[in-house]
Amino acid sequence: MKCRFLDPLALALAAAFPLTFSSTLLADVTLSPLFSDGAVFQQKQPIPVWGKADPGEAVTVSLEGSEEKTTADASGKWRVNLPAIPAGGPFELTVKGNNLVVVHDVAVGEVWIASGQSNMAFMLQATRDTEAVAAAADPMLRFFTVARTAVIEPVDSLALRGGPWQASTPETARKFSAVGYYFARELREKLKVPVGVVHSSWGGTPAQAWTSLSALEANPAFSVYLRQRLKDLENFPQAEKNYREVALVEWKAAEEAAKANGSKPPRKPLAPVGPNHSHLPGNLYSGMVHPLLPYGIRGVIWYQGESNGRNPGDGLIYRTLFPAMIQDWRSRWHQGDFPFLFVQLANYQAPQTEPVEQKEWPLAREAQLMALSLPHTGMASAVDLADADNPGDIHPHNKKDVGHRLALNAFAKVYDLPVPSYSGPIFTGMAVEGNKARLSFDHVDGGLQAKGEKLAGFAIAGKEGPFVWGDAVIDGDTVVVSSETVQEPARVRYGWAMNPIGNLYNKEGLPASPFRTDTDAGK
Repeated sequence: MKCRFLDPLALALAAAFPLTFSSTLLADVTLSPLFSDGAVFQQKQPIPVWGKADPGEAVTVSLEGSEEKTTADASGKWRVNLPAIPAGGPFELTVKGNNLVVVHDVAVGEVWIASGQSNMAFMLQATRDTEAVAAAADPMLRFFTVARTAVIEPVDSLALRGGPWQASTPETARKFSAVGYYFARELREKLKVPVGVVHSSWGGTPAQAWTSLSALEANPAFSVYLRQRLKDLENFPQAEKNYREVALVEWKAAEEAAKANGSKPPRKPLAPVGPNHSHLPGNLYSGMVHPLLPYGIRGVIWYQGESNGRNPGDGLIYRTLFPAMIQDWRSRWHQGDFPFLFVQLANYQAPQTEPVEQKEWPLAREAQLMALSLPHTGMASAVDLADADNPGDIHPHNKKDVGHRLALNAFAKVYDLPVPSYSGPIFTGMAVEGNKARLSFDHVDGGLQAKGEKLAGFAIAGKEGPFVWGDAVIDGDTVVVSSETVQEPARVRYGWAMNPIGNLYNKEGLPASPFRTDTDAGK
């Protein structure tokens, strides 16, 4: 019998990401690949289960003594919501229509989406943390990886990379998201329940690609992205033509030449020349987020922003775009304002030498900081985690501290567990006292400290005139900044650079977020 669940896009992707489906998935009743052996369901909230069947076919879904019935609609789609159950397992999920599908080894616990760009995709094995890889065996820590899929219109089918749900082992963990692994491992250790991570990321991608087209169209601020989308769509046919007529011809000639001289043939080009499908607004939402809806989750961890901190103006637009994306996901998941925890951009490029750098990267960090105004959000700063011997690497290898800082946010803000601190100092206000500026902070837990002989990274200026380096000292839970050349201070910035030299921390060792008091000053 033909497969009714996979559409042509998913079938095409199967060639690049092979996946062997059990015979039950080719029967009358089918399930999303999220509902496969080893799945993890979110505890203590209704459990959505969905799939396809013959139109009008009666479907019964059962799990741990609960049973729900429905009928497939005219297009063959069906869905039920099973009642909430506490953490545990293994259980069996059964789906009965004209045939019977049984999903084995189901666990119930905590489920998180891990998304973003290459720093979320960065594999555990690339961190060179051999101890973590060797100790990764945990049958109740499980991974699910979505294949990179960029499509113009939202699709229901879900393409996988590396197969369906996998239990954590040294072999599976090494190729999984390092941030996702470290975060989940800490949840497992603290919560003592099964943990599942659904990894859906793509390197080098901007936030507008992860936002639905309708959400982008609803805000005039994003018209620049929509205009670019239309332009790129117009270019795709020519790009495809160039690929067929030029790239493939050149590859064929090079292959024949390699055979003639006995050398290794070149790799066949995998993508058309021209616009990048993965960067088109809405495309990654359509192919890598929409098919996950409405799987039961606790929340999202997000590591992205590098691609929205490169082009002039992007950093300021990100103030609006990033919250819009968060709210878009929440509205479509229909699980309320679920927790959304994100990573503030790491330090990058040569260390700071000027008091203030006029670049987009600090603006992107500022936009991330501003997103904390949304309910149930949390931020893990990575501004101090770049590799000291290679600051030009946009992929810091220290993903363990990133996962740890995200986990601290989860423990404090999601699970209401006591932690000494979950955030570094966050600027809250400035008071001018003569020729000095006194800065106040939240999250000074245990007090403020300078990592080094004296505070660094503070710049100060009057209402007019340039920023100069400021002399900064800790005074209780505040920082006092001054300069002999600034008699009437009006503006202070800290860490305003791609690779800031700031060294303000709280006593729990978490870094202060870069900030500026003149947030309305554009750049």
